Amino acid sequence: MSQPAPSLVYIHGFNSSPASFKAGVLRDVFERAGAGDRLHTPALPPEPRRAMATLEATLAAAGPCALLGSSLGGFYATWLAEHHDLRAVLVNPAVRPWRLLDKYTGINHNYHTGEAYELDPAWVEQLRHYAVPEPGKPEQLLLLAQTGDESLDWREGWEYYADCHLYRGLGGSHGFDDFDAFIPLVLRFCGIEL
Repeated sequence: MSQPAPSLVYIHGFNSSPASFKAGVLRDVFERAGAGDRLHTPALPPEPRRAMATLEATLAAAGPCALLGSSLGGFYATWLAEHHDLRAVLVNPAVRPWRLLDKYTGINHNYHTGEAYELDPAWVEQLRHYAVPEPGKPEQLLLLAQTGDESLDWREGWEYYADCHLYRGLGGSHGFDDFDAFIPLVLRFCGIEL
């Protein structure tokens, strides 16, 4: 019996959702190829422990897969890649998100759904549990960073992922400008043929 074709799990960032721009671009690419069922874009709850439970369940259902994580999703993808021996592409990832999200404690609204929720300070501490001191299999990780990232310091990612495959684009933004042009590279790195 042949192995099923690998899937891609897209992990959105903080306050984002499966309705994000990158998720939409990926959805179009997979659907045009008749492979819509091979893209998984789970909606993550804001609490890290619950988000990771959702991702673990997604991986269990996806079969062979690779990961694409953006921002906070890149942080989650790094932990999942390390613990499940997966390839992962990290787009402007948060390296130490507990240093960034403490200023968001209190009421927040999801960018896409408008849903309000209260970010508990304990959730910021939960993030530390998913920190990977250093990538154990750097050859399985690809960092896509842009120096114009207005939300995160690209140098942190460049330093942390220094032994991984690296792309640094000058300028750009946290959303990663021209993301669609990188999809062939992402799919090739992840071993996904459409």
